[in-house]
Amino acid sequence: MPADNRTPVTIVGLGAMGRALAEAFVDAGYPTTVWNRTPAKAAPLVARGAVHAPEVESAVEASPLVITCLTTFEDTRSALDRAAAALSGRALVTLNSGSPAGARALHSWATGRGARFLAGAVKNVPSAVGAPDTLLYYSGDRTVFDEYEKTLKVLGGDTVHLGDETDLAALYEMAVGAMLLPALTGFFQGAAAVQSRGLEAASMVRFSEKWLDMIKSLLPVYAREIDSGDYSDAASSVGLFVEGAAHDEELTKETNVDTAWLAPLHDLVERAAAAGHAEHSISALTEVLRRPAQQT
Repeated sequence: MPADNRTPVTIVGLGAMGRALAEAFVDAGYPTTVWNRTPAKAAPLVARGAVHAPEVESAVEASPLVITCLTTFEDTRSALDRAAAALSGRALVTLNSGSPAGARALHSWATGRGARFLAGAVKNVPSAVGAPDTLLYYSGDRTVFDEYEKTLKVLGGDTVHLGDETDLAALYEMAVGAMLLPALTGFFQGAAAVQSRGLEAASMVRFSEKWLDMIKSLLPVYAREIDSGDYSDAASSVGLFVEGAAHDEELTKETNVDTAWLAPLHDLVERAAAAGHAEHSISALTEVLRRPAQQT
């Protein structure tokens, strides 16, 4: 280990996020080895001071801490298959998308080859890697987190260990990430609507930001309602959203913007109303989203 105790790190996978991870470590002075199926992607990192390993085996062997940033858990396993023997005794940290089941499967595969395993997620865009307020959360082997916490915080100052259950990071990644596409699609629909009047999408950014701030302020309220199961104090009721569906149809006719993507959401609030939640808080949709446990 170097005299300044900076842990050598290997990054496997050099897409946009993987490059950002490697850059953060190089810029912070950590000995950084990189590997990617397409070797050319390593060149800019080598110019900054990283070492390019020609084979994944030598990349894994180069560092006690191996961080993978590939698309899925399956992609991670595929990339590491040839280096399986080299994983023994090393800490493997995954920063990829995938289901809780995928995290559990890779944990079993990795620990079966002697690796210590930690699954994680970066909850921001590549350009935010390394910022003091960038959130990353991890789950799995707490000893890995404790040993390398300082090193992992190079990637983001808001670094959290969720628990020893390996799949918690993947669970929260999907649970929190579920908000992204609906919110963005809503913005894109609004952008198309204002453009239909000859206005710029940029003209709604300030107002959209205020709207998101309002939604943010409501999340603790809704979380308390969901956790308690008490939806009776309805600042915004399910019935209010049922009535609002008609406005979306009017918007389609006036602006020629396709709002069909909202149909499943309209169906959801209709089902909630039919289930007796019309006067309840909109957070009661959680009760409709829950499926009954399957009988075994």
